[in-house]
Formats: sequence, structure tokens, C-alpha cells
Amino acid sequence: MNLTIENILLIGSLLLFISILAGKTSYRFGVPTLVLFLLVGMLAGSEGIGGIQFDDFKLAQFIGIVSLNFILFSGGLDTSWQTIKPVLWQGIALSTLGVLLTAVSLGTFVWYITDFTIYEGLLLGAIVSSTDAAAVFSILRSKSLALRKNLRPTLELESGSNDPMAYILTIAFLSLVINKDMSLWSMIPLFLQQMLVGGVLGLGFGKLSQLVINRIKLDFEGLYPVLVIALMFITFSATNFFGGNGFLAVYLCAVYLGNQDLIHKKTILKMFDGLAWLMQIVLFLTLGLLVYPSHIIPILGIGIVISLFLIFIARPVSVFISLLFFKMKLRRRFYISWVGLRGAVPIVFATYPLIAGIEKAEMIFNIVFFISLTSVLIQGTTLTLIAKWLHVALPEKVKQKAPIDIFLSEHAKTAMREIEIQAYNDAIGKKIVDLHFPASAIIAMIKRGDKFLTPNGNTIIELNDILIVLSDSESGMNAVYECLFILE
Repeated sequence: MNLTIENILLIGSLLLFISILAGKTSYRFGVPTLVLFLLVGMLAGSEGIGGIQFDDFKLAQFIGIVSLNFILFSGGLDTSWQTIKPVLWQGIALSTLGVLLTAVSLGTFVWYITDFTIYEGLLLGAIVSSTDAAAVFSILRSKSLALRKNLRPTLELESGSNDPMAYILTIAFLSLVINKDMSLWSMIPLFLQQMLVGGVLGLGFGKLSQLVINRIKLDFEGLYPVLVIALMFITFSATNFFGGNGFLAVYLCAVYLGNQDLIHKKTILKMFDGLAWLMQIVLFLTLGLLVYPSHIIPILGIGIVISLFLIFIARPVSVFISLLFFKMKLRRRFYISWVGLRGAVPIVFATYPLIAGIEKAEMIFNIVFFISLTSVLIQGTTLTLIAKWLHVALPEKVKQKAPIDIFLSEHAKTAMREIEIQAYNDAIGKKIVDLHFPASAIIAMIKRGDKFLTPNGNTIIELNDILIVLSDSESGMNAVYECLFILE
């Protein structure tokens, strides 16, 4: 079946609907949604029952880059600085040194057991060197499994920040495969430029984005998420233009924004959470359509060997070496090693050799796809079992919530106050967003004269306003008084 203007919306919406239902069903059996989305795409593809012909690698790469922007940005917004601060260096070590060691060890192994050149082997290793957290935490939530202190933040930070490193290595080793006269050392300046420029511009655009969001006055609340999308793509494209890593910049920009007071932050978080899921489904469906199952069969043998080496040797070795200088219990190191799921990102990166037209590009793509599939099947379906076996799981009653869960939760408030803004109060003339209210409290209503207002972040506090404030706790209410410059 060929995609046309007349049927693309029908086919796309049906695939999206089927994927959502398949994902819901997968929770019951502990199968990562990634697998189901890929399988739906493969079934709809040229060798499946759908018969859709799709072999446009450039379009697939474009869809992948756009989708990764949304996924990384949403993950960054959901990252609490207070949560990751204690494990910052562990996460950075895993997302940089760990990725490098994984790429080098696996690439060397592939070079040793196949007819790949050393650079082709390293290219394959680089492509599959980053992990995918989306499938991991979907399983943890579905099984009501929480992890012990600092373990989940470490995994979140690694998975959110290791894609840029894998991208840099992929581009570097692809350049070495194409230009055999180049030396490995010539890639070091590229690495430093990508990381430094990406980091600086990411934080810079984060601060600029906060200023734009809080200072611009839009007539409709629904336009604020659209504004953030525009800022996200500006961050990515501008960083790439100046020679930095756009993925790193987007993630850091989102982390900064997620830890600041923003106008309509709740709306923005909800919107990006939904968009991230949409982009994951679209990305996995696209990659599933791109794969020819008959091309996977010839590489099954070598694919299994490489996949097992990655899971049981390359990943654990890289994790243990990266965390060598940090104090951490052995069983937690083992669990971090096991949570090394390879997802859609490696498959997207595998399109780069195809577009470049190198000799073994198709074989690399098929091996990468097989590695990603076996990784989520072997590791993804056993995450809860291994967590309980290693005693790193927490019972449901003490489950740690993600920042977005805390922010968006609709718990009943236990404290309420009517607070009058009197003369000489420093809050007068300020926007609510600039008061830095605690996340556990909200201004439910403002009585201004004979009128009652429903406030938002743009609302300016005026003299004699009576604020109806709700809080989850008395301590949260005390923080409210501090924000309003009131001494009880």
C-alpha cells in the first residue's frame, strides 16, 4: 500500500489508536510499550499485513530528530534539580564515560568477531551506546515499583543526558569510516566543541526562555505551550548552527525551565507529557515501518552474540568503571547495569550510516534494530524481578513520585487561609509567578473589592487583595507567608 494524501490520516490515526490499545494491554504482562509500538509498525509495513511501502530514511531521520526533541525536553521538564543534585556527578559519569566505554568495548568486540573494520565496529558500538528510560519507567509505574533512595534519579539523569554523547560518538566514528585518512585524535576538538557549546547555549536559552515566557502577555492560556515548543526548536537549531550539540542544549534548557517558576507551568507540563507520548508512538511506528523483517533473519546469529555481550559484559563493565570513585552499594551498581535498555534512539542514529551510504550501513541498521528489540525483551520484562531480587525496590506505600506527578497531583488540601495584602507589603505590584510559591500551595481565588478573581501566574497582586490560599500542609502554609513577605 502506498501512502497518499487521501489515506494517510486514516492510516495514521488507526495505527495510533492500535498502538495506544496495545500499550495499555502490554502493562498487564510487563512488556515495554516500545516493543508493541515497533511490532504494530512492522505489521503495518511492507512485509506485514498492512503492506505500507516506506523506505525513506531521510524522512525517518527527520521524524526521529523532531521526536527526540520533544522526548528530551519533556524529560528535562520533569527533572527536579533537588532530586538529581546528590547524584549529579554519578549521572554525568554514566552519561559520558559510561557511554564511551560501552561504545569502545562493544565496537572492539564487533571488530574482533566480524569482518567489520575497527572504525565500523566502533560506529556500531557508538550507535547503541545510549540507554532509553521511557520503557523502563513505564514498566516501573505499571508494576507499582519504586526504587530506593537516589537510584531512580541516577537512572533518570543518565538516560536523559546520555543521548548527546552517543550522537557525538556516532558522528565522529561515521566521519572516520567515510574519511579513512582522518585520525581518531582529530575528533577530540569536535567532542569538546559539541559539549561546551551545547552546554552553554542550553543554559543560556533556558534563562532566556524563562524571561520570554514570564514577560510576554498572551491572550490565551493554550498559546503558552505553543510558545515553549517554538523556544525548544530555536534552542536546538541555533545550537546546531553554532556547532554545539542540540540534543544536550534542549535537555539542559528544559531542566532549567522545569526548576523555575513559569506562568501556566501546569498547562505546559501536561501538554509536553502528552506530546512526549505522542512522539514516542510516532517514532516507534515509523521505525517499525522502516524495518524489513526478512532482512533481520540473516543477522540473527551475530545479533544475538552482540546483544548478549552488550547486556552482560559491555554495559556492566562500563557502569562499574564509571562509578568506581563513588560510594554505592554493589547491588545498586548491578541494577544500574541491568537498566541499560536500548530503545528508539539507537535506531534513529542507525539511519545516519544509511544516509551516508557506507558499505555496511544496512547490516548495521538491522543489527541495531535487533539489539534494541532483544534488549527491551530481555531486560525490560525483568526489571521488577531483578529489582526485588537485588532488594532495591520500595513498597508502594513509600513510592517516590516523579516531579511531574507531584506538581500535577490533585491531592486534597489540608490547610486554608484568607490572607489580606496590606499596605507596604513587598508583594504589591508583583506577578504571582515572581513570588516563587511552594509547589504544595496554590492561590485558589482572590477577592478584590466586590469581585472574585481566578488567578494565574500573570495576575498582579494589589493592595487590599484577599488571597484564598490552599496548602497540603501547615509547613507549606508557612512558606506561603514567607513568599508574601508576611510575618505571622
